[in-house]
Amino acid sequence: MIKKIPHTFALIFYVIIFAAILTWIIPGGEFDKETITVNNSKRTVIVADSYHKVESKAQTWEIFSAFFKGFVDKSEIIIFIFMVGGAFMIVGKSRAIDAGIFAFLNMTSKLEKVKLLRFLGVNNLVLSSIMLLFSMFGAIFGMSEETIPFVLIMVPLAISMGYDSITGVALVFVAAAMGFAGAILNPFTIGVAQGIAGLPLFSGIGYRIFAWTAINIFGISYILIYAKKIKKHPEKSLVCPDDLYWRQKESATINHIEHKKTKSSIVVFLIILGFLIYQSIENPMTLFELGIDKISLPVLPVLTILFIINSIISLRKSAHFFVLNIFIFTIFFLVVGVMGYGWYMMEIATLFMALGIFAGISMGNSSNTIVSHFLEGVKDIASAALIVGLAGGIIEILNDGKVIDTILYEASNSFNSFGKIASISIMYIFQTLLNLFIPSGSGQAALTMPLMAPLSDLMQIPRQAAVVAFQFGDGFTNMITPTSGVLMGVLSVARIPYDKWFKWMFPFLIYLIILALLLLIPTVTMDLNGF
Repeated sequence: MIKKIPHTFALIFYVIIFAAILTWIIPGGEFDKETITVNNSKRTVIVADSYHKVESKAQTWEIFSAFFKGFVDKSEIIIFIFMVGGAFMIVGKSRAIDAGIFAFLNMTSKLEKVKLLRFLGVNNLVLSSIMLLFSMFGAIFGMSEETIPFVLIMVPLAISMGYDSITGVALVFVAAAMGFAGAILNPFTIGVAQGIAGLPLFSGIGYRIFAWTAINIFGISYILIYAKKIKKHPEKSLVCPDDLYWRQKESATINHIEHKKTKSSIVVFLIILGFLIYQSIENPMTLFELGIDKISLPVLPVLTILFIINSIISLRKSAHFFVLNIFIFTIFFLVVGVMGYGWYMMEIATLFMALGIFAGISMGNSSNTIVSHFLEGVKDIASAALIVGLAGGIIEILNDGKVIDTILYEASNSFNSFGKIASISIMYIFQTLLNLFIPSGSGQAALTMPLMAPLSDLMQIPRQAAVVAFQFGDGFTNMITPTSGVLMGVLSVARIPYDKWFKWMFPFLIYLIILALLLLIPTVTMDLNGF
């Protein structure tokens, strides 16, 4: 009988015990440290060639106090995860994003009736647009579990267009996973990793957008080529016999959204508008720093005007579209806040908290309902937040035992013999393999970034490069690892056997891993903004 893989919490506790054992074996040592300013952010870094031996302190009962210390040390990140997770659940319960996607699908289906577009290849346009949409969701707010219900829509849609269920899953799940790997503003991966690494939140966004674009160009092209082959030769599909279920189904069941207009959404509009007008008067110009260049733009007044126009249009449709409008502008203000005003975790968590509350009020929900949805979101994301605290206990043990600097010193000596490109590649491969056992992005960031960040300093590699290696390593294998509950849920809903999915996905995954390795090279060889 095959034993089950231990729970992530258990795995981390085993690592804590292992870390305590290391404090009995590894000699103590320390680096001198200094505080410097990088990208307008203070950071404690290791002084080069300052390693010296000290007496180690063997850890015993401290394996239990490590939990407490880990939670205290990572409290800011844990609170951030709870607030953002709770807010997203409120937005999710409003079904505003669902309404937006359904509207998008209706719009693209109408294109099929235009002969010219059909002649030019409207199917490719439709498939590409859907994948880009879900990839953006993955890149911006880490869409993952939310893909499962949309599989019930996309699989029948793909089959009705002459494709197979694998294509349908690729439209949603694979697209979101590619966005997740090429994350741009994902607070649960980039936010946590950069927070632990001591980097300005969402810094290096320029190269991240480039990487996301490259990943999607390749990934969407690969899927379009596959889809075209299946449409021409349906019998070549691995799941051809399995898709009989979907072919025999006369229509897919799509949950209908009862659109409604609410007076409370108008009240929310007026409240937000008043606040935006005030901020536009107080801050008519926003200063953006782009590397050594600075540019001042009237961003807040422009966004305020656009918000008024879009809100009036969306309010005339329904409260769902108004909430979707708030969500879109929240992303805009997130970018402006981070790049123009130096926002960090507190400000970003506050922004999403306001989004959640305003979304709930706009839908006409009572305060009790909003709180209930928020708590449901907190419960849903609790495991990721707890993993961050638990993983922090590992570093506390190594720090208290005076051996972490020795580990970094020896690792840096080994890595330096490989060179920067090989070193960042090893980091990436390590993160990729680790993700097979710890699919949680936040958990993996908490487990590895406390070591990878200072290690990158010793190897004279930008910490931002280590974060990129983490996000690539954390993202791609989610599409194939059987330890991912999301993947198994998606395949179950789509009625695709795992072995057939693995056979189709494995070559694609290899190409993506190679592409990621190529995208990592500029992070250590070029002078990139934010690195």
